[in-house]
Amino acid sequence: MNPGTTSGTTRRSVLAGAAVLGAAAALPITLTAATAHAAAGNAAAGNAVVDDAASLRTRWHTLLTGGPGLDLTDPQIAAAVARIGKAATTSAKGLDPTRTDGLFPDLTSTTLSNHVTTSFKRLATVATAWAVPGTPQYGDTALRDLLLAGIDWMLTNRYGPGHTRFDNDWDWEIGSALALNDASVLLYDALGTERLGRINTAVRHYTPDPNLWRADRQIATGANRVWISTVVAVNAVLSDNGGDLARVRDALSDVEGSGANSVLAFNDEGAAAEGTGEGFYSDGSFLQHYKHPYNGGYGKELLNNLSRLLNLLAGTAWTVTDPDLDNVRSWIDDGFDPLLARGDVMASVCGREIARPSKQGHVSAQTVIEAVVRLIPSFPGETADRFTALVKQWIAEDTYRDFLAVTDLASLVAARQVIASPVPARGPLVAHKQHPRMDKAAHHRPSFALGISAYSSRIYNYESIQNENLHAWHLSDGMVLLYTDDLGHYSEDYWPTVDPTRLPGTTVIAGRPADAAGQRTTSTADWAGGTALPGTTLGAYGMELRAYGSSLHGLKSWFCLDDVIACVGSGITSDAGTAETVVENRKLRDPKAALLVNGTAAPTDAGWSAELDQVRWLHVAGTGGYVFPEPATLHGLREDRTATWREINLKYGTDTPVTRPYLTLWQDHGTAPSGAGYFWLQAPAASAERTKQWSSAPPVKLIARSSAVHAVRRCADGLVAANFWTAGTAQDLTSDGPASVLVRPEGRTVEVSLSDPTQLRTSVVLDLAQRGLRVVSADPGVSAAPTGKGIRITADTTGRHGATLNLTLKRS
Repeated sequence: MNPGTTSGTTRRSVLAGAAVLGAAAALPITLTAATAHAAAGNAAAGNAVVDDAASLRTRWHTLLTGGPGLDLTDPQIAAAVARIGKAATTSAKGLDPTRTDGLFPDLTSTTLSNHVTTSFKRLATVATAWAVPGTPQYGDTALRDLLLAGIDWMLTNRYGPGHTRFDNDWDWEIGSALALNDASVLLYDALGTERLGRINTAVRHYTPDPNLWRADRQIATGANRVWISTVVAVNAVLSDNGGDLARVRDALSDVEGSGANSVLAFNDEGAAAEGTGEGFYSDGSFLQHYKHPYNGGYGKELLNNLSRLLNLLAGTAWTVTDPDLDNVRSWIDDGFDPLLARGDVMASVCGREIARPSKQGHVSAQTVIEAVVRLIPSFPGETADRFTALVKQWIAEDTYRDFLAVTDLASLVAARQVIASPVPARGPLVAHKQHPRMDKAAHHRPSFALGISAYSSRIYNYESIQNENLHAWHLSDGMVLLYTDDLGHYSEDYWPTVDPTRLPGTTVIAGRPADAAGQRTTSTADWAGGTALPGTTLGAYGMELRAYGSSLHGLKSWFCLDDVIACVGSGITSDAGTAETVVENRKLRDPKAALLVNGTAAPTDAGWSAELDQVRWLHVAGTGGYVFPEPATLHGLREDRTATWREINLKYGTDTPVTRPYLTLWQDHGTAPSGAGYFWLQAPAASAERTKQWSSAPPVKLIARSSAVHAVRRCADGLVAANFWTAGTAQDLTSDGPASVLVRPEGRTVEVSLSDPTQLRTSVVLDLAQRGLRVVSADPGVSAAPTGKGIRITADTTGRHGATLNLTLKRS
């Protein structure tokens, strides 16, 4: 029989070096004559074929240890080995298989499942050091016996068929199993037949098949599916089970499922029901737990584990050859590159991981880089060169955290080979990217990056489960995250210490809600999204805010026009409470960083607060400028904020107090406001002098701010950016209903970009009151016809899911 191939299934290879092996393989993992014939053809093409389980174990062992032949005199290699030894020393503290209450004195709970996973992770960390030459633990027989006794203790007392799971399923089916598998590969020659059998039985008890998950046999999706496939694959290598490897290969494509659970296929047509549609979308969005944006959490873990699986199976009878594997290129280009800001992953797509102390300091980006490094050999040619250029740029531009000084041994060796490549680094990303399938936008300029976080009827506002992320109330209420050359801004205890009721960019009702454990909700509003002009850093973005837990309602826009972001709000209304819009809330790199108010320096003492009248411009040293074409009354506050990680994370947080300095600036709309608004220009990284100049001659003018439309015009070229909440008109531009529009004149050419941010309309009709225009080019579904006053543009937006459509016009 074929190695688990489903009858009627066909595949095409999309990876060079991964030719289809129509080979037969019996159990255990050995080559039959048919497989040997296919292997000969593969080998003739220069592709090695793995013919036994020992070779696959060696591959996984190399991923964990860096493999044999490491030059221990190399300073970077030696430092990585030293890190492994140090981590093992820490993990081994308290390890005592003679205890009755727990293998480690701080992991004794029989109600918290992460104690089980953490115990196995510590064993795997120690086993890694035992297996890596050059560590103090390398080859230590007493330590080996202690590790074996530790595994026995866990199998006897916590994990396996004789034990009832408790708390979080993830720990039993994924977390514990992954760590136990790794430890078993590292200790394989010392395990013995009986112990290995117990290990395999225990893992299969909780995770028997990549297509089945949990007691209710729910089909796993997204990152969970790849995690589970990894568990089954490594266990198959340990148990010499080729059939399970075939099921892993097929599970990534959902060969036997409904199609909605394929990891590799885009979920653009995925159902909206809970439990489906998780994974990557063609616009680069990634959703997990139904409707949570999660590129920087579950998405990065999916990419990481998939890269490891592809490495394990490449060139074997179980090579993944699904054509949809080619989508991984888009994941990286659209789903990760725009969401990385000089080594940091934008927090708006990291879910509850922002509330974990172990995930700050650019740790998430490290995982992405490691995964792409592993994938480069699978994509030769232009794609490999592009990924090489990306990796070199990502590593070089993160001067906050040296990737080569923190990554694992195998990734260090591979990354240094990438860095030595003659392919040059890509250079800083300069782009405006929107992700309409998850209500997020990213704006990259040479000196800064900016992320905008919204939510709608389609997307949840935030995730707070497992007693994590307890103060995440406003993460999607228009939060604006600014990334400058202060690369550690969102690290070093930002999330526990920032005032979570005044996140930058948000419009909120003042006050502190109750902790948010278990809460998630969509909005009752459909309007969230925008449009982007291709090949530029020009974008219009907006959201109709209907706040969770209050009657607050408002319309919010951000017009990202190269180095200036025009922030517009209207219709801010609430039945009760004081409404505020937060201009800035910055953790200060320098506690004495100067704040200029209309050119006058404000006090720099912690505890300073003031009402600032008739503000025309502000400048925060090290951050940038803010221009108020309509002089505004603002509130300013400097404070040293003290908190603990446990306040936002009962599961992983610590009780150690941390203190950080902040400067907060906000506009007070009053109690129970009706129809309040705002307008300012944000100029990230701008100098004080430039900000002052712009206050006298604003580069962007407001031309409409109502319940129907927000619109601005750029003075330099006449570009118009508009968000239509309903049918309305902004000077010479009219829309028949909700739409986001950019109109840029350039000489005799006029470029028009538009979208339906509600994702509900079948068409958008625009009237542009400019005569003498004719169509030069248009996206499919976009047409134009002259009218008495100008030209009418009609765009078919059916099934576009908020994507931008484009049209180029030319004056006769």
